[in-house]
Formats: sequence, structure tokens, C-alpha cells
Amino acid sequence: MDDLGSLITTLQRNVTRVFLGKQDVVRSVLTGLLAGGHVLLEDVPGVGKTILAKSVARSVDCEFRRIQFTPDLLPSDILGVSVYEQRTGAFEFKPGPIFTNVLLADEINRATPRTQSALLEAMNDAQVTVDRTTHPLPRPFFVVATQNPCEFEGTYPLPESQLDRFMLRIRIGYPSVDDEKAVILAQRTEHPIESLEPVLTGSDLERLQRAVREVRLEDSVLDYVLALVRKTRNSKHLTVGVSPRGSVALSRAAQAHAFLGGRSFVLPDDVKVLAVPVLAHRVLGPMLDAEGGVDERERVIADLVESLEVPV
Repeated sequence: MDDLGSLITTLQRNVTRVFLGKQDVVRSVLTGLLAGGHVLLEDVPGVGKTILAKSVARSVDCEFRRIQFTPDLLPSDILGVSVYEQRTGAFEFKPGPIFTNVLLADEINRATPRTQSALLEAMNDAQVTVDRTTHPLPRPFFVVATQNPCEFEGTYPLPESQLDRFMLRIRIGYPSVDDEKAVILAQRTEHPIESLEPVLTGSDLERLQRAVREVRLEDSVLDYVLALVRKTRNSKHLTVGVSPRGSVALSRAAQAHAFLGGRSFVLPDDVKVLAVPVLAHRVLGPMLDAEGGVDERERVIADLVESLEVPV
């Protein structure tokens, strides 16, 4: 555990060399990474979504690809295509950029739903099927996507089935005055990300992911997770509650969050901290408050957490 704890500390420190401030956001992204899930970074332009994603990717010595999603992007541009080879007289599969360890799907909501859906099988099963042939993806496989929720022209909202494949949806927010000043000073000559070096290997990351699965989840805490999920299904403010996939995601994310905190067991506080980023995008209900631009689903989940008795 000491060895793994040292790897975690080094990883967090490396990412925060570039992404200044917002330690809770960094921890949330690493929670998704260590839990074996995928992360959606959703916020206004310029707050560091892409930089955070690239910082995490560069911290791990794995293959990294970035796809800039655009309206003319096709599923084959992501998955790959079968090409006829005259030399052999047969079709040969040419893998697309999704065949990588860390994939940055930048501005994912700018691509059409058809193209967005190309990620479904990959994110759920770590494989893709092209021309009735299934191809496994490299391990580890981690997708971090970005989108701007306030821009609607030329964008396509992610369908619910696609949103459900993201373990966490994370908002970054604006930095504090001191953090913003530090960002400006850090970029006077060159961007700090240019000098960022890997601190973990792919095998190190897989070791960490396996260790997360061993974090103890007591029955009382698991019952707390299930009680919260059932409250979403019975809430008068929601039309559709959290599915069993959401229950699994919250449990695994809580294990990773506890592991990042140096614990071998999950606390109810781990569940409470993650409830909104893990569950709010999995329910159906009122989306945005017209006045404040607030996602009402997040507010509903937060209220349900507060109304639920915490196990002692």
C-alpha cells in the first residue's frame, strides 16, 4: 500500500504542476481514472478542461490520442476502416485513433449523434466492432471528453445512453484570484504542460486500478448507496431515476475516492462527495434553471443526499 500510495501522491502532484488550484477537480478526474471509468468535463471555454485532460494523459506513460470532434466527423474517423489490399486480395482493418490508452474527445457535443454513438461499445466493453469483426482495445483504456454546456449553435446534446457511459460528469468553475494570477505567471515564457513528464507506466496504472477494487465496501455503506439510488427512482422531481449501472458506478467511484485518500475502506463521505458528479447526468428531469443556468438535476441529487440518514 505504501508503494501504491507513493504513486498516487506523485501522480496528483504532477497533474497539479500544470492544472493549478481546484484540487477537488483533479481528485475527481483521478477517481474516474483509477476506478476504470470515463470522465466528462463540462464547463465554459477557457477554464482548463483540455489542459486538465492532457495533464492526466501526459502523466501516464501510455499512448495518448486526441480527437477534435466536429460536425463532419464520421464514426470511421474514430473506429477505423477495412481497406482492400491488392497485394493480399483481402480487406485489412486499419485501426482508428480510438485504439489508444488515453483518448481525449475534445468538444464531443460538436459531432453528430451518429458519430457520438461510435464510442458506446468502446466505453462500455473496451472493444469495437467493424464489419462484424470485434477488435479489443488496449488496456488500460480511459476516455476523457470535454464539452461546453452553454453553447447550443452547431452542437448536438449527448443522448442519455452516451451520458450514462461516463462515470463522472465534472464541472471545473472559475479559479480564485490567487490561482488565476498563478496561471498567468506560469505561462509567461511557455506553457508548463510542455515540460510535463510521465510519472506512471501503464502497468503502474493497472496495478492501481486492481488495488481500487480491493478497497473494502461495508454492507452498511453499500446499503447507503442503494438507498440513495432508490430515492432518485421515487423522487417527484425526476421522471427517470438512476439505473443499476449508476449504482455500480457510484460504488466503484467511492472505492477509488477512498483509495486516493489513503484508506482501504469506503466511508459514507466518499459517497456523499461523489453523488452529484456520478448520478446527476443519469437521471431525467428539469435540465436548466432559466435564470441562473443551474442544472436542476444536480440540485435534486444534492437535496436527496441531505435528506438521507448517514450510516454510523
